[in-house]
Amino acid sequence: MNSVPAVSEVNWAGNHRYPAEVLHRPATLDQLRAIVAAAPSVHVLGSRHSFNAIADARELVSLDALPADIAVDRDAGTVSFSAGLRYGDLAAVLEQEGLALHNLASLPHISVAGAIATGTHGSGDANGNLATAVAALELVTSDGDVVTARRGDADFDGMVVHLGALGALTRLTLDVEPDYDVRQRVFEGLEWDALFEHYDEITASGYSVSVFSRWGEATEQVWIKSRVTDAPEEVRDELFGAPAATVHRHPILGLDPVNCCPQLGIAGRWSDRLPHFRMGFTPSVGEELQSEYHLPRRHAVDAMRALRPLSAAMRPLNQVTEFRTIAADRLWMSAQYEQDTTAFHFTWVPDQPAVEAVLADMEEALAPFGARPHWGKLFRAEAPAVAPLFPRLPDFAALMERLDPRGAFRTEWLEQRVLGGAAERSG
Repeated sequence: MNSVPAVSEVNWAGNHRYPAEVLHRPATLDQLRAIVAAAPSVHVLGSRHSFNAIADARELVSLDALPADIAVDRDAGTVSFSAGLRYGDLAAVLEQEGLALHNLASLPHISVAGAIATGTHGSGDANGNLATAVAALELVTSDGDVVTARRGDADFDGMVVHLGALGALTRLTLDVEPDYDVRQRVFEGLEWDALFEHYDEITASGYSVSVFSRWGEATEQVWIKSRVTDAPEEVRDELFGAPAATVHRHPILGLDPVNCCPQLGIAGRWSDRLPHFRMGFTPSVGEELQSEYHLPRRHAVDAMRALRPLSAAMRPLNQVTEFRTIAADRLWMSAQYEQDTTAFHFTWVPDQPAVEAVLADMEEALAPFGARPHWGKLFRAEAPAVAPLFPRLPDFAALMERLDPRGAFRTEWLEQRVLGGAAERSG
């Protein structure tokens, strides 16, 4: 086991320095249990792709020294593994087995456990977020006990998207399916009016669809990812007036697409097409901030219209905005709880004071539509405004009390951003 001072630990974007006193790297489950049971304040640190203080604690734990221990159960249609694994590494093993996941996020570099804990997602009208693939999990509570839960158990839906607040997630079991190929095509310069008029048709035009914009006179790109079947591809040269791209593109126009997954209808494995960026390359821009809001799908177009008057303030800071759809689920703290959503994802320049200033106006514009924040991104709203958006928050708070009665995983960020309204609502 390795434990070192954590004074130099920062997140992926470099905008947040973790105030932890020590960073532990246990090599066994028993070492992890001992660390957690002794820590007065503790949190698991994943791939550091969060942009806020969600992981802040006096002691941090990295799971990257635990054995991956990947086990495929073909009869059950699942794969289980250590929670410290990253999606790209898991995908490489699944490909050898001829298996696949239902979806992936834009980046294959992120840890599976961190993505699930914060409700991270891919895209697709019929695709649930990444956490919906969880069939079972194992975590270590603050007493050092090992707790397991399977889909269908009483508290399971509250334990999956757990914000790191219930314990140290140690092992996951995900649903898998037979391997499949995907191709993607890009269409350029879709007019806003065309997007508004044909929004449902556009998002239904592929297995996974992303619309990219920098809030100019038109949206800039539509990326359509389609599963390859035995039927020949129906190639189209335009999408509601937007011509098909004839060269590979980066989501941010003008940047070299060398790090992006191939387009132009070139078929490839699911894991090489569902993300936007290839494993082994610097993802996205690298120097950026991110925020994201999830709107009920029925409000997507009206919410876009509500933000457009803020274009002049957003545009100098916004590297790109991505709109994606995600299917409803039953996970208590998921942004998709009981509603199909459209995610408004903003990639910003690394100027946090300026970004937070414009976020205040954006959140005011989006408030009438019930916008739920992504737990791992930057947002301004605090618990009194956030709590009413999550109907099962009181149940989640009660689950925290049962699994972490001494409050070792209960952080200042959780109190400020999530839990502040829970007690009143459960009383």
